Amino acid sequence: MPIDPQNALLTAQAGLAQLSTLIVSYSFSAIGAVILLVVGYIVAGLAERSIFAGLGHIHGFDATLRHFFSKIVRYAILILVTIMVLGQFGVQTASIIAAIGAIGLAIGLALQGTLQNIAAGIMLLALRPFRIGESVEVGPVAGSIEEIGLFATRLRTADGVYILAPNSTLWNQPVRNFSRNGVRRSDITLSIGSWNDIDRAQKTLLAIAVAECRVKRDPAPVAFVATLGESTASIALRYWTSSADFFATQTDLTKRAKQEFDAEGISIPLPPPEASPPQARRQ
Repeated sequence: MPIDPQNALLTAQAGLAQLSTLIVSYSFSAIGAVILLVVGYIVAGLAERSIFAGLGHIHGFDATLRHFFSKIVRYAILILVTIMVLGQFGVQTASIIAAIGAIGLAIGLALQGTLQNIAAGIMLLALRPFRIGESVEVGPVAGSIEEIGLFATRLRTADGVYILAPNSTLWNQPVRNFSRNGVRRSDITLSIGSWNDIDRAQKTLLAIAVAECRVKRDPAPVAFVATLGESTASIALRYWTSSADFFATQTDLTKRAKQEFDAEGISIPLPPPEASPPQARRQ
């Protein structure tokens, strides 16, 4: 069947007209999408900086939380802009939002433990049961805080061991913070022979505490009889000192108490002699 040149020409012209219409339509959509992307990127950056700066004006607000919340705002704006750009090209955004929700749910279920650590990290940074540099004990974990992150907290033990503890572990247990109050109480107990002058021993311990500049005057140090045995008496010295001087003061006062007891003739009872082995007794 011969092709009519005129009909073919008309068909080609109609096709070109539709193509030009599509090109113009999508060109405007593409230009609008590019403009929307640029504006959205700029707005996201401005919002991130504004949130970060605004949270910085809140006294005591942690820097890690400032970064976290400002990043959330930034990425939320970028996701919204991406959905709007896809809508410019006729994509059904409702299905995209549903897919993002399903993906988010799947990721949340897969990373349930990680999300718990993030939530616990936010609570630790907000409520501040401990800060960097403080000495704490949380369940089996004990040491000095070096870093509080959104997922885990880094500690260093007294003997220099590195510990990385998940935040959910630290959040779900009682925290003993040895540095927070600034002062700590310490007790030094020494056993002396019951034949010694107990009043003299107490006065000697009190004189040692009063002469130590690191011992607080309020509350005042006290010395008392802790326990009494058949041949021994335990004399205790109770005093308060700063948290930073706790261990150094305790070791120094213990050494000085032994030296002063020796100088005053206050004797510390010797342990009972060990029983001879059966072979030695038979010989």
